[in-house]
Amino acid sequence: MGVFPYDFEITSPVTPVRLFNALAVEADKVFPKAAPQAIKSVEVDGDGGPGTIVKINFAEGLPYQYVKHQVDAVDKANLSYSYSVTEGGSLGIKLEKISYENKFAAAAGGGTLCKSLMKFYTIGDYVYTEEDIKAFIQRTEVLYKGVEAYLLANPNICN
Repeated sequence: MGVFPYDFEITSPVTPVRLFNALAVEADKVFPKAAPQAIKSVEVDGDGGPGTIVKINFAEGLPYQYVKHQVDAVDKANLSYSYSVTEGGSLGIKLEKISYENKFAAAAGGGTLCKSLMKFYTIGDYVYTEEDIKAFIQRTEVLYKGVEAYLLANPNICN
């Protein structure tokens, strides 16, 4: 198994607290509304803290039916959220799991700077390339931008 770390940053005009709440705390409510073309539903097994299992069910016609992740840590005071994707999606083909460490902070010009450390754990001696990572990031950005647009259109959500 190989481990391929990747640092990723993205900015948003949405405040850090709202974006953190939408992506970490209230994702089960927000994702299907923010990206109905991609996400059919989100199921949560647990209280949202460490050990909670989150299953994201994708809309029909997409390449994958679902992904499951386990929450590793949630720090509401410091707006950080860590989890590991453990089942579904592209796992089992090239990847064993993907872990995320996300931190939401105020951006210099307002809004949010989200910093993520992603670690891709490969199966066997497969090398996860920069091209693989960029394709993965593009799919992630679609959801992120959908959540951002939803929050901007609904200023009373996730405060």
